[in-house]
Amino acid sequence: QVELVESGGGLVQPGGSLRLSCTASGRIFSIFTMGWFRQAPGKQRELVATVTGAGIPKYADLVKGRFTITKDDAKNTVHLQMDSLKAEDTAVYYCWRFQSGMDYWGQGTQVTVSS
Repeated sequence: QVELVESGGGLVQPGGSLRLSCTASGRIFSIFTMGWFRQAPGKQRELVATVTGAGIPKYADLVKGRFTITKDDAKNTVHLQMDSLKAEDTAVYYCWRFQSGMDYWGQGTQVTVSS
């Protein structure tokens, strides 16, 4: 079993920045993909950014150039630096980890971009 604990959501003005973090614990393996999805009201959950255990990142087109995903292997933690935030980035952000053929999800953290 793997547990994911998220932190860093909140309210920010348009153009501002936030940093999300997600720490994994439990049966952790070195071969994995980890990252973030988001879900806005009335919309489907969508991929934001992921990173593999080898450090290869992937970004949704909507966030390329504004968001950066990094990982800290020593702490089993993934960070999502979100810059130049827009109102349309408002959503619940979910941490996700895939390993050994299984998906694991965090409980979600709210990000609200509003003036």
